[in-house]
Amino acid sequence: MSRKPVPAPSGERSRVEVTFDKPQLLPQLFGEYDSNILALEERLGVYIHARGQRVVIEGSAESVAHAREVLQELQARVIRGEDIDTGLIDAVIAMSSEPMFTGIVKAEVPAGGGGTPPIMIRTRKKTIVPRSVAQTHYMRELVSNDMIFALGPAGTGKTYLAVAQAVAQLITGSVQRLILSRPAVEAGERLGFLPGDMKEKVDPYLRPIYDALYDCLPAEQVERRIASGEIEIAPIAFMRGRTLADAFVILDEAQNTTPAQMKMFLTRFGANSRMVICGDPNQVDLPGGPPASGLNDAVRRLEGVEGIAFSWFTAADVVRHPIVGRIVQAYEGPNA
Repeated sequence: MSRKPVPAPSGERSRVEVTFDKPQLLPQLFGEYDSNILALEERLGVYIHARGQRVVIEGSAESVAHAREVLQELQARVIRGEDIDTGLIDAVIAMSSEPMFTGIVKAEVPAGGGGTPPIMIRTRKKTIVPRSVAQTHYMRELVSNDMIFALGPAGTGKTYLAVAQAVAQLITGSVQRLILSRPAVEAGERLGFLPGDMKEKVDPYLRPIYDALYDCLPAEQVERRIASGEIEIAPIAFMRGRTLADAFVILDEAQNTTPAQMKMFLTRFGANSRMVICGDPNQVDLPGGPPASGLNDAVRRLEGVEGIAFSWFTAADVVRHPIVGRIVQAYEGPNA
């Protein structure tokens, strides 16, 4: 690397040298054409210069300390076999800024040691670890509670992590089937008549769930398990009159249920089951808006009830492109 150093944004200029004991992993850490280092420089306002297994970080004292911590955490993730991309870099930067980072996340994901973190979800295609403090809390709740409400904006991993946990439990045999549901509510659009059988009519509404499934299981396994009934994907209306035992049940887009639908769904809960209800209380497509939402009604009634856990996400927990988090903040901030 031979880039011109960027000026420190504030404070006294500082310089620190970090030596990595596994130089063979540095290409993965730095990224193609040093893309990961460039991303760190841009986001943290530092200059990073590498020579061999030594890395020099220059900038303000605060920025240098922050960059060093993030680099060490990224190295630990490379050692564990994780792929480093800009999404993960942004997540690690965000987590390192949280007051809980050193107390919780580093206890779960030890920096520099290369050990396997206890908070993880293993599926057929990948091993998933938390990318934010909120995800760390949520993944704990997914393994320790029978009913979990995951609440917050799009892009925070609510549904994806729930599907991954459901797939992991199906693989290990701790549940016999997966039931994935959501209300078929048009998001401010009139889709008109949809041709085809019932599956073809509802599939467009359930596409995000399919995407998560295919990310966790090989395509042929998804198709085989759907055909055998091990995985069932259906609108919430299909849940009426059933008792969902020995199942991992996920309700996505729960903010678009009515209070009556939500009560019906929650009371389907059966023996040896786990139920996750995912939704954004502020993104309601029902006539009447948030006050008409069965999710908001359920949160008001059930928060504090023994055996029911709540995981809250904010715009800071968005793990898609950073601009998505800024968009969420713009829509939910003081000028909303």
